[in-house]
Amino acid sequence: MTQSTTRHQTAFPSTPASPSVSSAPAAGSASPSAADPLSAFLGAVALAAATLDAVRPDQYDLPTPCEEYDVRELARHIVAVLRRFALVGRGGDPMALPHVADGSWHEAADEARAVWTADPGLLDRPVTLPFGTLPGAAALVAYAGEFTVHTWDVAVATGQSPAWDPAVLAASLQAMERALPAERRGEGVPFGPVVETAPDAPAVDRLVAWYGRRP
Repeated sequence: MTQSTTRHQTAFPSTPASPSVSSAPAAGSASPSAADPLSAFLGAVALAAATLDAVRPDQYDLPTPCEEYDVRELARHIVAVLRRFALVGRGGDPMALPHVADGSWHEAADEARAVWTADPGLLDRPVTLPFGTLPGAAALVAYAGEFTVHTWDVAVATGQSPAWDPAVLAASLQAMERALPAERRGEGVPFGPVVETAPDAPAVDRLVAWYGRRP
């Protein structure tokens, strides 16, 4: 709105998706199974990147369901989370990096993908996350859920309808229900109370409602 297209491109270089990003499972392609956490993560990241690519410059000041961020700051947060997760895969402390960062989300996605596909043994090794220590495979599913929810945030704010992958949604919701039961909300937990949804609500609605969003 008040920000120019030039500033948008400076803060977030609009680079074409590199081969490594575009090789992730595309929306509408064969769905990864719940037992394939790497494909679930790559698919969630690819959909997040595609949704960010579709944001118009005049939409970056719009509010999002993630109340802490407008669209611009949420895009910067997604870049930061990708870089943090790459650092997690290298054995570093993700809290050493900020919550938001400038740069290209495609480059950040490439970095995370390179780290997490380089060593298959990483899926079985424990890694340290901001909220605890998990096997690499479980960390991938947790972050697939985070990217899916933030993709929904961007989509709602900008009027988009991403092609959600049912397998990614199911795996993410199952992992979230185990890791963060409805009763564990409040002080120290960065999610609001679970929002009630109908049993036949779309899977993406049930996922974001578990994170405390109102679908």
